[in-house]
Amino acid sequence: MKNTNFYLTALATGLVLLPYSPAKADDTSASTAAAPAAVSLSMPSMTGPLAGNSAPFSFDTHSSIGKVYVTGAATAIGLTQSNATATDRTSLADISNGQIFVQNTDGQFQFFVEGGAYSIPDLGTAYTRVGKTTALTYGYLPQGYIKLVPNSAFSLEAGKLPTLFGAEYTFTFENMNIERGLLWNQENAVNRGVQANYTTGPLALSLSLNDGFYSGRLNWLSGAATYTIDSASSLEAVAGGSLSRTSYSTFATPTAQNNSSIYNIIYTRTAGAWTFNPYLQYTYVPEDVSAGLDHSASTYGAAMLVKYAFNSNVSLAGRGEYIGSSGSAAAGAPNLLYGQGSRAWSFTVTPTYQYNQFFGRVDASYVGASGTTAGDAFGNSGNNTSQGRLVLETGVLF
Repeated sequence: MKNTNFYLTALATGLVLLPYSPAKADDTSASTAAAPAAVSLSMPSMTGPLAGNSAPFSFDTHSSIGKVYVTGAATAIGLTQSNATATDRTSLADISNGQIFVQNTDGQFQFFVEGGAYSIPDLGTAYTRVGKTTALTYGYLPQGYIKLVPNSAFSLEAGKLPTLFGAEYTFTFENMNIERGLLWNQENAVNRGVQANYTTGPLALSLSLNDGFYSGRLNWLSGAATYTIDSASSLEAVAGGSLSRTSYSTFATPTAQNNSSIYNIIYTRTAGAWTFNPYLQYTYVPEDVSAGLDHSASTYGAAMLVKYAFNSNVSLAGRGEYIGSSGSAAAGAPNLLYGQGSRAWSFTVTPTYQYNQFFGRVDASYVGASGTTAGDAFGNSGNNTSQGRLVLETGVLF
């Protein structure tokens, strides 16, 4: 899953603001040499407040590939929650990321490779530990692609790509909050396929043929269009879905969502220390008896993500969401939430502190649900209608 980076694939990077003390005019010990320019890599994609290493390790290949950069994320989390489900724990600690990223950024042939282990904590669902998440989702090479760039306006990518859908990326350190949200649960995250990107003036376009919810079947078509309104704001429309039906299902490939269509409208606005990122989402699962879908169903939702930076080290992020679903169990509709026809809302607040490559932050979140089906909600019996969580994450982005 996600956001407006059309020259793709996701995971950690950005610009770390380092403490700086200007030399006095009479300080003869100050170096007269210019400081090295900060490096801002496009991958992994990050919305902040966390920022990647601005002076990453690199080496020159002395070939058309040019300079190769090596960065990474080593992070751990602790979690405590109310109304844990029967397959979850009330409290736990785990690794959230142990990943390395290798990439080049210049020339007509470019690449990005992400390797390692990860967990994907997600609001309103049972936590899955790092080893199981890695094995059952995208493996120890969760994203990687080659990119052909014949000119500044067009590029073509092939491999394991980040999705075009949604306003949140997949891995913890890429986002404003540690946990992914309720709307993210309805979106795919990593696609195997090809993607074309084209930019003309303020308009950026992407079109991808891929395997949707990591099904291994090249039957999804998705596209995105982003219009840069001005230097501080942009508007994005995303649409896509399955071109054919399949009953294939794994941990990473839920049958209903893998046969769905997804639509997003995403707005981004920065205003001084503030960042606002509201978005709307609609998903539709058609009836198809051969795929085990005896009746159609849908979800509709809205979210607001907001961030305020007090300074280069301290920030506060928040996320509010609402999502509803349609369909009934009696008609044979699939369960897309906490029972057919159920609704849910969430609120998350995340204070963050980062110094150079080291950081620490906390998620305080609450999920409430209504119209739930017995056994499909929270608690050991699945009958509770709310869940509160406190999640701590700390680590280094090197």
